[in-house]
Parts: sequence; structure tokens; C-alpha cells
Amino acid sequence: MSFRALRASKTDQGVSVALTHLEPNDLMAGDVTIAVEWSTVNYKDGLALAGQRIIQTFPLTPGIDLAGTVTDSSDARYAVGDKVLVNGWGLSQTHDGGYAELARVPGDWVVPVPAASSTRDAMAIGTAGYTAMLAILALEHAGVAPGQGDVLVTGANGGVGSIAIALLSGLGHRVVASTGRREEEAYLKALGASEIIDRAELSAPGGMIQKERWAGAVDSVGSHTLANVLAQTRYRGAVAACGLAQGIDLPASVAPFILRNITLAGIDSVNAPQAARLEAWRRLASDLDVGKLASTVTEIGLAAVPDAAAAILAGRIRGRTLVNVKA
Repeated sequence: MSFRALRASKTDQGVSVALTHLEPNDLMAGDVTIAVEWSTVNYKDGLALAGQRIIQTFPLTPGIDLAGTVTDSSDARYAVGDKVLVNGWGLSQTHDGGYAELARVPGDWVVPVPAASSTRDAMAIGTAGYTAMLAILALEHAGVAPGQGDVLVTGANGGVGSIAIALLSGLGHRVVASTGRREEEAYLKALGASEIIDRAELSAPGGMIQKERWAGAVDSVGSHTLANVLAQTRYRGAVAACGLAQGIDLPASVAPFILRNITLAGIDSVNAPQAARLEAWRRLASDLDVGKLASTVTEIGLAAVPDAAAAILAGRIRGRTLVNVKA
């Protein structure tokens, strides 16, 4: 039986994306076949659909996230009927991703959906929330604890930022949110931010070491913003870097690391080992306020993904964009 898929093809003008029908024989190799129910739109998905060197083989089904029900499995860890999710790995790069009603993936990529969650819940969190949790685990590993000082979240209106705020505030941290959209102040404070600052305070070139402000930070912006965050981090503080919305460069110095003994932790959600993934999803199931999560979600159908992908690159998306693959 054929299934719908959003298919990306290479053209002379870049990447063309169209909704089409595929057959089960078109599925890529893997141990676990999944009837996909939900996916998401992330910044990386925006880059992929815009032809920004994410997709490495064509034609391909984009989508770095998926969740659904196992329909066939040769992997003893997963049985027909299991609720599962997949984040990252080769999805949307070298392997068909979540923007299709059916997917087949290697068993080592699969994570069980937490028992108390649905597949929709899992994708409301998605790569953005999973990345936010990996960042918070890194801050905890570096010794950042509630009561030590403010924790900054940059790119606060995005998916990573929104869920990081909800998680950090729920864990007892005083959260400062950096955003270029001051009209979203009520939204950010409802998630748990105690203070809102304009991203312009951080986005221009600054001194190599500046007044101490943060015990920790989650940064999804990079470039001058990350350089200033590092320069303003308090003694023995830590910063988790997980994005590059402003740029991939880092115009910083070693001064904060040597003079203040700070830690910069890089966060990779694509190839994280299974143990780290399971811990992140375990913590998300216990630490994330589902009411706050619901307030971050906008739901769309599969055909609306290209417009949402363009909007996320333009900075017009708030929170999480959840894709109902069956709609």
C-alpha cells in the first residue's frame, strides 16, 4: 500500500520539495519499520528544506524527528505495536526522515517512547526538547545548581529555548531569557523566565572578558552572542552551546576560561550515544511540566511543512511546531 511522503529532490536551482506517494519497497534499509504519526519542524529542518547542505543524498524524505508505532521488526528489542521515537542520526541527511507516513530505520537509532507519554507528547518535545535536556545535563555535570546565580537562555522563543526555560525554572533556577521579540515577554514568563533581556545586549562584538552575570547558560545562537555569554559567565560557571542561529563563528578569547575557570560544553543531539539519549528522555518525562510544554506547541499537517520551515529560518516561529503526519 502506498504512503504519503514529503520528498526533497536536487534541481539546478537548489532543492525542490513536493508531497508525493511512495511504496513500501521504496523504504531504506533498516531493522525496524514504523508507521509514523508525528514529526516536528526544527531549525535544522529549515536549513535542509532551504538546500543548506544538510541533505547529502537525493531524493530524500527530510525530517530529523519521528514518532510512531512499530509495524515490523527484526530487532529483538522492538515488537510490533511498540511506541517509539527517533531523533537525529542520519535522518534528513543520508536516510529518509520523519516527513512520511512510513519509515524504516536501524534498530540502534530507536528509543522507546516513555511509558507515561504518547507519540504526540514525544514529538511535542522532539529534538528541540531533547537537545535542551542534554544541555541541562551538561550544566549539571559542570556543577551548575539552583541558587548559584542566574541561568541565561538565548534564542528563548525557539524550541530549544522555550523548553530549556520550562525545564530550568522547574528545577529551581532563576532564568533570564534573551530574545529579539519583546512582544513575547508574557509567553516567556509563563514558561518560567524571571527576566527578559533584548538579544541586542549580546549580539554585537564585545570585550574578551566582561562583568560577571551568569552562573550558567544554554546558547542556541553562536557567533558574537556566544562570545559575549562566555565573557559574562561567572567564576566556575558553564555554558552549553547547541546552535548557530547567528553564525558558526566564535569570535572569543581564552580569557574567560583561564581567568574564570569556566566550562564550554558542546551539545550534539545527532550522534549522542544511546545511554545519553535514554537518560535525557527519562529526565524529560519526570522534569518537564506538560502544561508548559502544551503552551509551546503549534500543530500543522504534512503539506504545511515547507512554509513552516521557511518561517523558522526567518525567526517567525515561537516554540515547537508539531507535524501531524496523517493530516
